[in-house]
Amino acid sequence: MSVPTVLEKILTRKAEEVAERRGRISLAEVERLAAAASPVRGFAQALRAQAARKQPAVIAEVKKASPSKGVIREHFVPQAIAQSYAKGGATCLSVLTDIDFFQGADAYLQQARGACDLPVIRKDFMIDPYQVAEARALGADCILLIVAALEDARMAELAAVAKAHGLDVLVEVHNGDELERALKLDTPLVGINNRNLHTFDVSLENTLDLLPRIPRDRLVITESGIVNRADVELMEINDVYAFLVGEAFMRAENPGLELQRLFFPEQVPSALPKPLD
Repeated sequence: MSVPTVLEKILTRKAEEVAERRGRISLAEVERLAAAASPVRGFAQALRAQAARKQPAVIAEVKKASPSKGVIREHFVPQAIAQSYAKGGATCLSVLTDIDFFQGADAYLQQARGACDLPVIRKDFMIDPYQVAEARALGADCILLIVAALEDARMAELAAVAKAHGLDVLVEVHNGDELERALKLDTPLVGINNRNLHTFDVSLENTLDLLPRIPRDRLVITESGIVNRADVELMEINDVYAFLVGEAFMRAENPGLELQRLFFPEQVPSALPKPLD
């Protein structure tokens, strides 16, 4: 399996981080906390219901920084961002919890989920069953599995652990080979990342090229590169109604209003709301 250099660096650090976390809190204790967590909110169910109505099912991202862009949003208040997204029409939230490369935090997920009723995915580099139990303990409703980061056996194991904890799984692919591997899993959500992991170039053609190979019983989520109405309309005329968008919202003064402008322009209020506090 060929792993891009940046991803390889992230995964090496992630393995160290998981070992450190295990040393602080045992798996048994994390599983106890997971069992006591608030009930899951149906992540896949919410997306499917919205897409079935041929309405944009938007996973809005709560993300402070990225390895390639550095800090994206200086004034970063997860609760306010989550409430803004909910008001703007988001279907679900995605919260970055990776510390070293995305300046995320577990607390950000808890704060965002506690501030609204939307289902939340823990966006992190999942490599160990410990992290899956940890995601549920934090209150997550879904986890991300990145095919480029995982061998097939480990990916299947993590998906099974997620199912045991009642979590949905979003499987992310970048190309046809990864898609073939992803489709072996019995998971309803397939995310197509339009960003090339090796070059960081972004092309919406990636989603359109892979679409014909995806069974109708899977929900396709297009990720990265959705920046204007033309992009949204291109996906919708190809029957793609689920989107994951982060940076375009995070750079806006009011993320929820930007979401509305991009996906629900007819609902944008004439008297514009203030920027987030």
